[in-house]
Amino acid sequence: MLRLEDLTLFVRAAALNSFSDTAREAGLQPAQVSTAIKRLEQTLNIRLFARSTRSLRLTPEGETWLPYAISALQTLESGLEQIQPASDEVRGVLQIAVPSDLGRNMLLSVFQAFRREHPALHLKILFSDQITDVFKDPVDVAFRYGNNDDASYVSLPLAPHNQRVVVASPAYIARCGEPKTISELSHHDALTYALRGRVYDKWTLSLDGDTHHVAVKSAMMSDDAEVIRRLAVAGEGIAYKSWLDVSEDVSEGRLKIILPQYQGDSVPLNMICPHRKQLSTTVRLLHQAVKQRCDILQSLKI
Repeated sequence: MLRLEDLTLFVRAAALNSFSDTAREAGLQPAQVSTAIKRLEQTLNIRLFARSTRSLRLTPEGETWLPYAISALQTLESGLEQIQPASDEVRGVLQIAVPSDLGRNMLLSVFQAFRREHPALHLKILFSDQITDVFKDPVDVAFRYGNNDDASYVSLPLAPHNQRVVVASPAYIARCGEPKTISELSHHDALTYALRGRVYDKWTLSLDGDTHHVAVKSAMMSDDAEVIRRLAVAGEGIAYKSWLDVSEDVSEGRLKIILPQYQGDSVPLNMICPHRKQLSTTVRLLHQAVKQRCDILQSLKI
């Protein structure tokens, strides 16, 4: 008979490619995880992992069975949520990692309202454009741009259709003119973003299925996305930003979308956490609050 604990350890070991990391996450000894996997293999009469002293990987049979194991666990968890009463009070400490610009200009007000609604909850908010390692860093949840191709953590979508836009302030446009074609962008002052030494000075824009990579000239560069937004509002140049980061600036006239007929890179926003055990009532309610805010901002796009 299948044991639920063994099934859970199999799914986590498949995601982490390590019995030791799985054991550490579950608060067990590596030998206990190994025993659970062997017990599961005996029950199924198949070998799930190919093991060596240096690596751990799924066998073809393990790869075939993995999605069914994940589906079974998700079904059981969904059923459990339906029969368990939710906690009346959200309390404790929630540690959150959030990108600089997004956190300060969109999410901070959501966090403040959430904290007022749940006064027994304490928030620890970490602002950084560096990608947080939710397994190693002291955070419970992180907000991250980009597509999730990593099955080792849980990803909850917030704004799946978010895209980058080219923006400039009315003051800059009045002084330098407004680019009407993508070729004109290279003649303007660009505000470029840098991360871990890489400068993002090639902007991707698409129109009617044709994709263009435009090399821009950096007038000013920063490794802080919030600084780039402030410089754009101040009229220092043209920026290539996530719509969520500049939506309020555009709606209030501080920035204007340049070349609106073109589509920028897709940058979906997700809330992630290390594993499903951390999808507490607090995390689910916070996800709901942030998603409501994202839905409003997405509806503003022109």
